[in-house]
Amino acid sequence: MAEKAFALHETMEVHELLAFKNVCMTKASTMQALVSDGGLNSLLGTCAATDRRHIQELQDLLSGASIMTEHQGVVQQ
Repeated sequence: MAEKAFALHETMEVHELLAFKNVCMTKASTMQALVSDGGLNSLLGTCAATDRRHIQELQDLLSGASIMTEHQGVVQQ
């Protein structure tokens, strides 16, 4: 697997996406327990499962990645 190096702003944006997906998954999971409609319950379950997969993909993307700075070269995370 090729070594990953992200610019600092790219790393921050991935962290923002990760935080957003965590909020989405938490909200979908919580709301799923509160709704009585079967169709909506199924849709929220699908959303929560998709968000879990996206969170794992973002975490995999960040794991082992290096931060590339303009003046300092590549910094290991």
